Amino acid sequence: MIIDAQTNYVYFSELLQTEPAYKAFCDRLTSILDKHKIGYEFLKETNDIWCRDYMPVQVTENKFIEYRYDPDYLQEKKYRKRKTYPDLVSESIGLKTIKSDLILDGGNVIKWGNKVILTDKIIPENAAKYRKSELLHKLELLFEVDSIILIPWFRGEMFGHADGMIRFIDDSQVLIDGYYLKSESEFKNKFYKVLKYNKLSPIELVFNVQKQSNKNWGYLNFLQTNELLLLPQFGIEEDQQALEQIKRAFPDYAAKGQIETLNCNDIIRDGGVLNCISWNIKR
Repeated sequence: MIIDAQTNYVYFSELLQTEPAYKAFCDRLTSILDKHKIGYEFLKETNDIWCRDYMPVQVTENKFIEYRYDPDYLQEKKYRKRKTYPDLVSESIGLKTIKSDLILDGGNVIKWGNKVILTDKIIPENAAKYRKSELLHKLELLFEVDSIILIPWFRGEMFGHADGMIRFIDDSQVLIDGYYLKSESEFKNKFYKVLKYNKLSPIELVFNVQKQSNKNWGYLNFLQTNELLLLPQFGIEEDQQALEQIKRAFPDYAAKGQIETLNCNDIIRDGGVLNCISWNIKR
């Protein structure tokens, strides 16, 4: 699969430009992309800023899997106006996709080469049409991978997305967010058991502060391209510690001056951070 470290172009919802609440943040964001000569565009036909969730999953340079974006958290009538239709957005940029009947959110897809990590929320989401074994086989075929790794869904997080929980460092190491491991020892045991079974070594983000912020889950939701790793910051005590740990985890980016930080308070208050608002691809 195309992984984040191979991507060279980023899309965002045009709402980042047009909504006054996000305009200043958008200007800071694009100035960093300009500095590193990362190309970007803004997507039309979007009804919220979280384009990671509804845009297709890139498998190869010319293969994009479009899934059914029909999440449970948008089923209530009052939220339906926030639903974006991936086919309309894809058509607006002339993108041809392979359509799948699977229900999926892009924020629940963490990619590395021949493997993909998702939370097991994908099982009940697709239970009406697929048994677990059928679902995993279909995902392997669509994504052209050898392994679909299901980590437990942390029920305190309603969306069931993996991109605030875990990110690949390389083929055998993953960065994980200790926020999800604090309250439930049973959850932590299940989580680590899955990683061990799949021969993935976890490196946990750890913060030595007097009182941990409820925003520090957001550091793992960074934006990564081939020449930039953009790390969220929140004006909290953990910011510098997160930056130091990310530099150790990604020494090649650090050595080349390709790790930047961006204050993301304007978007984390709405439930997501940089990976959530971006759709980065290889062009």
